Order: sequence, then C-alpha cells, then structure tokens
Amino acid sequence: MDQLRTVSETKREFYTYYTRPINSVYRRAVEELMVEMHLLSVNVEFRYSPIFAIGLATSYQRFMQGYQPEQQRLAIFEALGKALKIDYNRYQQDSKDILESIEGKSLEDLFNCLNSDNSDIICQSLRDIARQDRFKYSRLFAVGLYTILSQIEPDLSKNTERREEYLKKFAQELKLPQDKLVKDVDSYRSNLEKMEQILLVLEDAAEAERKKREKKEQLASSSSTDS
Repeated sequence: MDQLRTVSETKREFYTYYTRPINSVYRRAVEELMVEMHLLSVNVEFRYSPIFAIGLATSYQRFMQGYQPEQQRLAIFEALGKALKIDYNRYQQDSKDILESIEGKSLEDLFNCLNSDNSDIICQSLRDIARQDRFKYSRLFAVGLYTILSQIEPDLSKNTERREEYLKKFAQELKLPQDKLVKDVDSYRSNLEKMEQILLVLEDAAEAERKKREKKEQLASSSSTDS
C-alpha cells in the first residue's frame, strides 16, 4: 500500500515547481488553499465534483486578485495543480462549462434539475451529489455552490436572509450540513472583505511611497539645476 504524502511533502513539491518568491500576503492564501486541498485529496471519502472545481477556481481567483506580475497567477495555480496531483485542465474546463450551463437559468430551474433528466453539467452534478450516500462536504464545495447561486441571482450577495434561505434549501436537497454551509459561505465572504481591505492599504502605501520618491527626485533635480 502506498504511503500517503504529508502536507510538508506537498508544500516542498509546490516550491520545486514554482521557484519565484510570492508576496507574503498572497503566500498565506496560497498555502492555506494548498493545505485544504491536500487534506481533501488524501481523504478516502472525497469525490471530485465540477461544483467543487468552480469553488477552487473562484477562491483562487478572488484571493489572488491584484497579484503582480499578473501572468504569474496562472503559473502559481499550475504549480499547485502539479503538487496536488490534480488535473488542472479538467478543473478549468469544468468551471467554464458550469458557468456556461447556468446562463438563463433561475434558482428554481436548479431545484428542478434534481428531478429531471437534463443532461447539462450543472444538473448532472447536482443529481450525482444528491444520490451519493456519503458525499464528502467541503468548504470549497460551499464556495462553488455559492458562486453558482450568486451568479444566477446577484442580489444573494447583498440579501443575507434570502441567501441563507436558498443555501439551506439546497443543503436539504443535497443532504449537506445546513449550518456548516451557511457558516462557510459567510466566512468566505468575510475573508474576501478582509483581503480587499489589506490590498487597499498596500495600494495606499505604494502610492505614498511613489509620491515620496517623485518628490525626492524633483528636489534632487532642482538642486542639480541650481548648482
């Protein structure tokens, strides 16, 4: 029997694929996501779902927003995929297909998927989960489900009562832990807000430093002209 890899081994492998330094603010987000994915990958009850895929892709994109240089965001995600032994292309394609499949749908259409023979990816994914005896729920699945619901009805991001209502309705239909689902979505939203605040502070600091540098250069130029 193969010995399961440790978190440390996964981290070490990631940094062999991605050798550039990562800004400390973003490094924490990357490593937390890596640990979460690692623990799921070694859990015997975990089963891949396209809804989970969109949760992973969305979490990564939102928490890495603003990362510079911008092209390195993809390189970091690819390195994560290699270190975690996941099919990066499948995750990307399924995320894209899910978002395309919900265009024009209502939240009620999603509920109807559970009792239909609709063959599109979102309906198949929901039915597959509902039929599993022991579906392994995860925070990233919660993010994926919330992303889908808020894409269909954007007001859910602002209306707490309605958001919780639909999350609990889907939790009941899919046999998910209702309170945990709501809590995980709230935590995700809260962490995004904190990340956005941190980025604003960093932007302000960078702007202040730029102005300070320009002023210094102007003074130096003025002194040179006077002499």
